[in-house]
Amino acid sequence: MNTFEITFWLSLALVGYSYVGYPVLLWVLSFFRAYDVIRGDSTPSVTYIVTAYNEEKRIAEKLENTLALAYPSALLEILVASDCSSDNTDAIVSSYAGRGIRLVRAPKRKGKEAAQKLAVEVAKGEILVFSDVATILPKDAISNIVRAFQDPTVGCVSSVDRFIDQDGQVSGEGAYVKYEMFLRSLETRVNSLVGLSGSFFAARSVVCKQSWSDDLQSDFNTVLNCMRMGLRGVADPNSIGYYRNIADERKEFDRKVRTVLRGISVFMRSLVLVNPVRYPIFAWQLVSHKLCRWLVPFAMLSALISNAALAVSSPWYFALLAMQSGFYAVGLGGLLRPALRRFTLVKLPAFYLLVNASIFKAWVQYWIGKRLVAWEPSKR
Repeated sequence: MNTFEITFWLSLALVGYSYVGYPVLLWVLSFFRAYDVIRGDSTPSVTYIVTAYNEEKRIAEKLENTLALAYPSALLEILVASDCSSDNTDAIVSSYAGRGIRLVRAPKRKGKEAAQKLAVEVAKGEILVFSDVATILPKDAISNIVRAFQDPTVGCVSSVDRFIDQDGQVSGEGAYVKYEMFLRSLETRVNSLVGLSGSFFAARSVVCKQSWSDDLQSDFNTVLNCMRMGLRGVADPNSIGYYRNIADERKEFDRKVRTVLRGISVFMRSLVLVNPVRYPIFAWQLVSHKLCRWLVPFAMLSALISNAALAVSSPWYFALLAMQSGFYAVGLGGLLRPALRRFTLVKLPAFYLLVNASIFKAWVQYWIGKRLVAWEPSKR
């Protein structure tokens, strides 16, 4: 095999492993290494933390939803961490003081995690539950998510994301969401999650108070902190957070870029967890789920370029190039003509291109030194 052939097949292998090989290996491993999560009906003290920045249009709805949650009031503390909001958000939150909601305001805007840290420092609950303003929770949300902490090996718990349309109706789960939820269930069974749903997750207070970073993505970093403490993260299929899709596709793309960029920053500052001697299973999970997935855009480019070079002298590679080009053409057509995405055969390639374009842009921003601390909540 020449250099182009090696490059082509290694590139395809990386893409295949990232999306298929890793879940298959997890599934196989689950037959030999399976951990059930011990769930109980205990009611630990909980601090529920909502993070907000300039949310005057949505904060009242979120607070009403919060007050409707079915959990013993004597065991529930509610904090709103305001990242130095400059609109009427803080005044609205303060108007709920008589109903048990306390405002924790950052004196200077320093970002979501910095605002959360202020709330973590004053939180009294054994379990800290985090939620975004845009996420609406069912009444039993807190009761469900704390049940997994009956298991002494569990340090944090992730919810399941569900989309609702602009009319408030639950949207059908897309293939990618189902894939991610399946992957989380396998990771929970084999060892630990690699990431949490940032819109709604819970963690032990001791994990948060001991190692909270005010400049690293809190949902991802919390799992890594749990692993450092000998704990693990699990998914709870009964804990569901509902939120609306972002209508503006450009803003959705930018959100994906921000998420990946922040994730890369966490990964690069947590390389000790990639040590297979200290963390044999989790190191493999972390590299497979995060780093390999983030390297897919480069594998796509190298596969296309090497395939083009091989196609000049090989009908077989020419056919493969035609298949690659056709896949990308369909995906690009779906991005340019949104109406075409009602067809699954167009929607999946379009989503694949969008995701990997956002990852590529995130790497470029990371390489030029851009880091995200301040945040702008997505308007849904």
